[in-house]
Amino acid sequence: MPDLPTNLLKIPRARDDDYGAAAIEARQEHVRTHTASTLDHVASYSLDPATLPGNIENFFGVAQVPIGLAGPVLVNGEHAQGEFLVPLATTEGTLVASYSRGMKLCREAGGITTTVLDDRMQRAPVFSFDNARSAKAFAGWLDAHFEEIAAAAQTTTRSGRLLDIQKFSVSKLLYTRFNYSTGDAAGQNMTGKATFAACAWIKQNYPGELHFLLEGQFATDKKTSVVNMLHTRGKRVVAEITLPKDLVQEHMNVSTDKLWAARLRGQLGSIMSVTNNNGNHSANGITAMFIATGQDVANVAESSAMYGFSELLPNGDFYASVTLPSLIIATYGGGTGLATQRECLEVMDCYGAGKVHKLAEIIAATVLAGELSLGSAVVAEEWVQAHDDLGRNRP
Repeated sequence: MPDLPTNLLKIPRARDDDYGAAAIEARQEHVRTHTASTLDHVASYSLDPATLPGNIENFFGVAQVPIGLAGPVLVNGEHAQGEFLVPLATTEGTLVASYSRGMKLCREAGGITTTVLDDRMQRAPVFSFDNARSAKAFAGWLDAHFEEIAAAAQTTTRSGRLLDIQKFSVSKLLYTRFNYSTGDAAGQNMTGKATFAACAWIKQNYPGELHFLLEGQFATDKKTSVVNMLHTRGKRVVAEITLPKDLVQEHMNVSTDKLWAARLRGQLGSIMSVTNNNGNHSANGITAMFIATGQDVANVAESSAMYGFSELLPNGDFYASVTLPSLIIATYGGGTGLATQRECLEVMDCYGAGKVHKLAEIIAATVLAGELSLGSAVVAEEWVQAHDDLGRNRP
């Protein structure tokens, strides 16, 4: 067998200026030479590659995802007040239209009320001991020295603050959740750095022997989990509305009693399938907004978790709400400052400092509108036809 060349597909890199035009063009030509792609569209972009360090490596182009405008959505929030146009980046036909339909219904009913209940981000080190009694003693020591531990964490961040340390004992291990406020950043990297500094202080000052892993998989980063749904990861936000029965019938072609009956059946199906929410498609709107606004899209694994609650009121009106217990978002840092992502945040006046709770409320309102629209379409037997008319299934 003849010797094969090695490193045939080694990606070109420039040690001194890997985001410069020469390095980017070298990678583009490398792709054209060794693959069937001509990069006619991938290699065309308006953003400045000099803004990309810290967001991407081996940059050679962009993925253009269509962005549609939904809305306006009327929000009666603590932080978001008024009508907002919502950018949704998606390739799923009917999605923008469906969310807009739900937003119209909610707008006619007086708008969606939103409330941010909690805000915290975790890193979850696990501490190991010789036996359970030593782990128990350490848990008490953490409580007694919380202020010093918090001060050690604070040396690494200006906007983060250690709020508390939750403790969960198993065998001779102590699993912890270091809970932080993180300002307008999502905060995963911030909390990792701060918690490492806190654990270094603990290791140096604890009188007994211990070992730790910085992450014991109990923060469940980018994985859905019950612990985050119960204890919050990111923002915990509620969106709610009471819909007059006649308005639902007019806009959604379904009666509220049928909507309620379908809701009960859906609840049972959710229990049987053990899902991370009892709604219809929270991930759709959240993902589309995440892509448009530069969020870490992998966080949809946690952020799509949802508690849906509704009531058929004695007069036939319909109360509906969604609670998003682990919505991980930012309006500053990460991908939010890149060219198109910043523009989409600016569409909602949600870019920069002091805007993250506003964005959380708009996302929650959008999710509620989408839940109402899809739920009604299923009951009214309009769901399949809508996809035939607007979606990928059209002939």
